[in-house]
Amino acid sequence: MSQHDNADSNAAPNTGANQPLDINGVRIEATFAEAFDMKATRVIITALDEIWAEHAAMAMSGFGTSVIDCKLEIDIERRLSPTQTPDGRPGIALLAFGMSGGELEKQITRRAGQCVLTCPTTALFAGINEDVPRDKRIALGKTLRFFGDGNQISKVIDGKRFWRIPVMDGEFICQHDAPRTSGIGGGNFLLVARDIHAASRAARAAIGAIESMPDVITPFPGGVARSGSKIGSKYKSLIASTNDAFCPTLRGITDSQLGEGDNAVLEVVLDGLSFDAIADAMRAGIQAACTSCAEHGLVSITAGNYGGKLGRHHFHLHEILS
Repeated sequence: MSQHDNADSNAAPNTGANQPLDINGVRIEATFAEAFDMKATRVIITALDEIWAEHAAMAMSGFGTSVIDCKLEIDIERRLSPTQTPDGRPGIALLAFGMSGGELEKQITRRAGQCVLTCPTTALFAGINEDVPRDKRIALGKTLRFFGDGNQISKVIDGKRFWRIPVMDGEFICQHDAPRTSGIGGGNFLLVARDIHAASRAARAAIGAIESMPDVITPFPGGVARSGSKIGSKYKSLIASTNDAFCPTLRGITDSQLGEGDNAVLEVVLDGLSFDAIADAMRAGIQAACTSCAEHGLVSITAGNYGGKLGRHHFHLHEILS
C-alpha cells in the first residue's frame, strides 16, 4: 500500500500485518523513542489574578528546557480555576523533572525563591498529595521561611504545614514541602517535512493536542526543539552534540536518515509522571500532526533512540498508534 492509498479524514492508522504504517499518508517509521528515569514533582502557584500567576509560572519555568545544561526540565502543565486550587484563587500547575532528588530539590528551591516569592500576590503549594518519607520531600517554605528574618510563622492545617512569610504586599503563603515522585524523561517524536513551514505547522498541531493533557509536559520553546541531539561529541567537554543524521545540510556528508526532499525536522520532547501519560500524549500529538499536515508537506514521523543503551522506557511508535 502506498503512503497515500490510506489517507482518510479521521487519521486512522493503517495497522495491517507486515504493512508499513501510515496515517493520512504520513509514514510512521518502525522505531522507538528511548526514555529514562527521572525524579519529579508538581507545584501549584496561585495569585490574586491570572496575570500574576502567569508571570510567576513563566519566570519559574524559564531556562528549564533540558537537564543537559539547565539541570531541570520544567514547564506549565495546566491552568487551574479557583475551584481547583488550595486557596480558591486562580492558579497554574507546573511539573518539574531532574536527574536526581538532590538536584531537583536544589533547582526547585532556588526558582521558588527567585521567581515565586518575588512575584506580587503569589502563594506556593505542593501539587502532589502523596504520603512519602521526609527524605523524599522537597523543601519549599521549609527553606524560604528564613527570608522572614524571624518574623515568619507557621500553621498546620489538615496535617500540612504552611508558612506565612512577611513581604511588602502582605504575606507570602508557602507550603512547608512537596512530595517527590518518580518520572520519565526523554519521550519524543520527530516530524520530518518538506520545509520548515510544514514542520512548524505539524509541530504546532501536535503541541496543541498535547498541552491540555495531564501528567505530561513538553519543556522546549513552544514545546519543540530544532536542536535534536545525539550522545557524545568529538569535543571531550560536550556530552551531547547535534543529531547529524537528521540535519538536512549534512545529507551526503554524514550517515543521514533523511531522503531527498526532507528539508526540515522538528522534535517534540516529552516528560511525564508515567509511561501511559507519555504514550497517550505521543499518540495524540502524532495523530494531530498527521491530520492537519499530511497534505501540507509532512512526510514522516520517526523517533530518537540510542539502541536501548540510554534508558529502559521504550515507546514503539507502531505499538502506541495501533
